[in-house]
Amino acid sequence: MHRLENIYRLGIKELFSLRRDNVMLVLIVWAFTLSIYSAATGMSHDLRNGSIAIVDHDRSQLSTRIRQAFLPPYFRKPELISFDQIDPAMNARLYTFVMVIPSNFEADILAERRPTVQVNIDATAMMQAGIGNGYINRILTQEVARFIQPGAETAATAAELRTRFAFNPNVESAWFTSIMQLIQQITMLSIILSGAALIREREHGTLEHLLVMPLTPLEVMMAKVWANGLVILVATGLSMWLVVETLLQVPIAGSRLLFLAGTASYLFFSTALGIFLGTIARSMPQFGLLFMLVVLPMNLLSGANTPLESQPEILQTIMQAVPATHFVSFAQAILYRDAGFDIVWPKFALVVAIGGLFFAFAAARVRKSLTVAQV
Repeated sequence: MHRLENIYRLGIKELFSLRRDNVMLVLIVWAFTLSIYSAATGMSHDLRNGSIAIVDHDRSQLSTRIRQAFLPPYFRKPELISFDQIDPAMNARLYTFVMVIPSNFEADILAERRPTVQVNIDATAMMQAGIGNGYINRILTQEVARFIQPGAETAATAAELRTRFAFNPNVESAWFTSIMQLIQQITMLSIILSGAALIREREHGTLEHLLVMPLTPLEVMMAKVWANGLVILVATGLSMWLVVETLLQVPIAGSRLLFLAGTASYLFFSTALGIFLGTIARSMPQFGLLFMLVVLPMNLLSGANTPLESQPEILQTIMQAVPATHFVSFAQAILYRDAGFDIVWPKFALVVAIGGLFFAFAAARVRKSLTVAQV
């Protein structure tokens, strides 16, 4: 009970120290609000309001139907331009897509010839260029088929393909981006807070005060873990409620409490990692360099940005030993697919087991660091 009391009181001290650190408070607020909102709305992976112009040399009924088929929200209303205006307009980035419909296009279609439609794409807008090309091909094919014979676009195939999008029926990139940004911020902020707490003790000279007290290194470490972990856990819950669900209108399919419980178990690893890096670094600039070398690759390879199975096999094997990979996996399963504990418990167990081993390793490192400092 005496040790628990020491851990509790040291943790309260950590919270008071954090309250006086205005820079860190601003970083926490920004990371769990504006960072998530801007990532979800500012980096869209969907085609929205694509700028398109059409050079219509045919001026037929079919070319008019094709022009009218480009509708919001995917495309803006197409503008008619001349052929000589294509290069100047695309150089000025007025349009991402310019379609050229040749003369006698409708007549060639009716005569069962295969006329060529030219589509010029500004590939510097890489995301919209790839998606928009597919949309344009589909619209052109459908309108030509409907013009020749109503229903011909579905009758031409032996089987009818019906696509169902599971867990994200509207294919909204914000549904994915906001949750993944939240998960990444949990990792980054928990490491920064715990590591900065240890470095702050050293820079302010309060580490020596702790060394002369009847405290063990484990008590010092546990206090920093629970205090900073609690801050991240509260910020996560508020961010999910206020930013993800209320502001961005992202539906959460699974149990929020189960996700927060998994987050709490993961925080033992991430805060221990921050403290471990804090024992190596002697200043915040050094800590920042170590952070970039360790945390950024871990986030990129954890499966939050690209599926783990699309990575090289050797990286897949290595990342199985990193709790961040399993955290991303069970977070997606809970929040997107309404997975229960009976499904995600193996991932929970791996996070706790690997995190516990690293926590013990970090505790030994802290003990050694404090012993050297005391000598």
